[in-house]
Amino acid sequence: MDNPIPLSLPDITDLEIQAVVDVLRTNRLSLGPRQVAFEEAIRDFVGARYACALSSGTAALHLALLAAGVGPGDEVITSSFSFIASANCALYVGAKPVFADIDPATWNIDPDALEAAITPKTKAVIPVHVFGQPCRMDRIMAAAKKHSLAVVEDSCEAIGAAFGGRKAGTIGQSGTFAFYPNKQITTGEGGMLVTDDEKVASLARSLRNQGRAEKATWLAHERLGYNYRMCELQAALGEAQMKRISDILAKRARAAGWYTQRLAGFEKLRLQKIEPDVTMSWFVFVIRLADEFSQEHRDRLIAGLGQQGIGCNAYFTPIHLQTFYREQLGCRPGQLPVTEKVGERSLAIPFFSNISEGQVDRVCGAIRRIVDGF
Repeated sequence: MDNPIPLSLPDITDLEIQAVVDVLRTNRLSLGPRQVAFEEAIRDFVGARYACALSSGTAALHLALLAAGVGPGDEVITSSFSFIASANCALYVGAKPVFADIDPATWNIDPDALEAAITPKTKAVIPVHVFGQPCRMDRIMAAAKKHSLAVVEDSCEAIGAAFGGRKAGTIGQSGTFAFYPNKQITTGEGGMLVTDDEKVASLARSLRNQGRAEKATWLAHERLGYNYRMCELQAALGEAQMKRISDILAKRARAAGWYTQRLAGFEKLRLQKIEPDVTMSWFVFVIRLADEFSQEHRDRLIAGLGQQGIGCNAYFTPIHLQTFYREQLGCRPGQLPVTEKVGERSLAIPFFSNISEGQVDRVCGAIRRIVDGF
């Protein structure tokens, strides 16, 4: 197919390339000044006191739960309409993930459903800021305070987003970010934990580095830890990306605006409702077929777009319907009706910083033609 349009592309310039080359000309490839500089850039951008660079957003979620004291016998409430790490991190610490249903318009966790899911075993909640839109953190924090629960924000898709003027990731006890190549900024692989709690930050730094104390010698370990370090090459790439983050976010917002203008009036589709008191950070652009259509129609749309060289993918397949969760936790269809309805009908379409308006026109035209043919 001539001129295919990919689902996503990283936004890499000569600035990032030179930053990585500069590291290769040094003798410091891990735990060096570029990691510190990247942490400081994230810390200052979101307005947190501390930032800890890690190997992935998944690692950040894992360490955030450990720092919150979550362990065997505890329950952690989160959304099933997310990437699987949002729930897996609870299993990593021996806890049980409990899923609350989502709001049918915003696709974020429903605060009422979250509060209804709280039991005496609940230790923490992980609100997921889906596709870059913050959850209703006012209501979630109120529920958490009422029941003495830790709040770990899964902001892996939401760097730069804000709720009520506060940046995503800085409202709960800790927040997590991810920098996979399809994210707003990338380090190839990588993540970040942010917090205002000095003890959480110190513990995270130890846990990421095989349990070493921050000032201990290389072979001195004071606790069970992990190899969750971010190397200097990744950090240099991330630091360079942070110098351009305002431009990157603006380009993504422009692309989202193009899609919204062309698709918002198409009665056979539903777009994510953006709440008035949030600042969106566009991670992906997801469309949902109207209720009159089925998962079969969604799959036909994906196939039809693929035949025209247009990248797309189902987004999200609910976590509780994944094979492992059905087998290990006894999850079943019908458990989360709103999540399942949205999951069956939604897909991500091409979205990246440098997508052109002409490419958006081509994607939207193809979507309309295929859906009108159903």
